[in-house]
Amino acid sequence: MSELSKLPNIGKEIERQLIAVGISQPSELVKMGSKNAWLKIKAIDDSACINRLYALEGAILGMRWHDLPSDLKKDLKDFYILNK
Repeated sequence: MSELSKLPNIGKEIERQLIAVGISQPSELVKMGSKNAWLKIKAIDDSACINRLYALEGAILGMRWHDLPSDLKKDLKDFYILNK
């Protein structure tokens, strides 16, 4: 179990994908940001959905993605639509 899996929303599959794209520490995820991390994951897994993007943002903020503020979810959704 890595440090990544201790973050909210980061299960085995997302942890595996983060490591596969070169993110192995929470600080690396924070530095990269959820959008860039999601784009890297999307490059190796075309099925990466909006919930994965929400999960990454929630992990960075230390909260369950369901609790993200609605304005932040809207920003992420707009980004997802442009990049899916």
